[in-house]
Amino acid sequence: MALLAQCPVYAPTPLQDHVKLAEVLGVARLFIKDESQRMRLGSFKALGGAFAVAQMICDAAGTMDLASETAKTVAKRMTFITASAGNHGLSVAAGAHIFGANAIVYLSSLVPIGFGDRIRAIGAKVVRIDGVYEDSVAAAKTAAEKNGWLLLADGSWEGYIDRPALVMEGYTVLAEECRAAFESKGTWPTHVLIQAGVGGLAAAVAAHIRDYWAVQPKITIVEPEFAPCLKVSVQNNRMTRVEGDVSNMGRLDCKEASVIAASSLRVDADEFVTISDEAAAGAVNLLSEHGIETTPSGAAAVAALREMPQDANSRCLVFITEGLEGG
Repeated sequence: MALLAQCPVYAPTPLQDHVKLAEVLGVARLFIKDESQRMRLGSFKALGGAFAVAQMICDAAGTMDLASETAKTVAKRMTFITASAGNHGLSVAAGAHIFGANAIVYLSSLVPIGFGDRIRAIGAKVVRIDGVYEDSVAAAKTAAEKNGWLLLADGSWEGYIDRPALVMEGYTVLAEECRAAFESKGTWPTHVLIQAGVGGLAAAVAAHIRDYWAVQPKITIVEPEFAPCLKVSVQNNRMTRVEGDVSNMGRLDCKEASVIAASSLRVDADEFVTISDEAAAGAVNLLSEHGIETTPSGAAAVAALREMPQDANSRCLVFITEGLEGG
């Protein structure tokens, strides 16, 4: 958290204790960690990419002072490249802009045009690739190798672990904010539901919970039924690419899981569930009725909670991972 504190827009996001939604969902308490305004980017992903950029600049400069002339000089020579479904690209672009580096973001043709516009507005270059998310990842990897740029993906694969681990380390800030809030309240959730794409957020939060929370909850990982890459990989005990239609949960619609996320969640998660596009859309409407505006990706954990049998004494934590601009 000390490194992110050097970012001028860092601040903890709200943790709501939502009484009315808890009644609707039939649980005793519903805690909502709302990431829709995170660091002005509108998504939890603001933590990961920006943190990784900052850490890599510090490592290259040999100083943790990002405001130093040494760090500024080194940053100017660094070009970060990534592929994204939208929010991770925004975070890498923002981190590069804030700390004086360069950024290039590859987006597939399925990513909403608005993401490209927002990324360009931050000062990064945007490259559009025909195909799906995985095609943009392959293209970014090739460009990085050809040009000597710094590939900063939020997914990991064999031989590419360290930088995605930095991204995940940034996500643990969110979990630590929750831990501190629950400790101060003296009340802890019995259940935590976390949505997943390649799995970086889910793995980071679950690992932090297992290592640092005083009271251990049941952890449920939520994926689109069209993209259960983590569930299948864990079930098969090997990395498994899945096939399926395009989901309305765009930021979760990933057919290949992160290696380190799958490995971590195999140990830390209690269960994996999938939800339909219709369930996600219904959760968006429900949240909107209660003053929370998000996308199907952002509402996925609530969608899962609606469909799961719950004990009336359950205290549940869910994450609204992005605001409407995420869609």
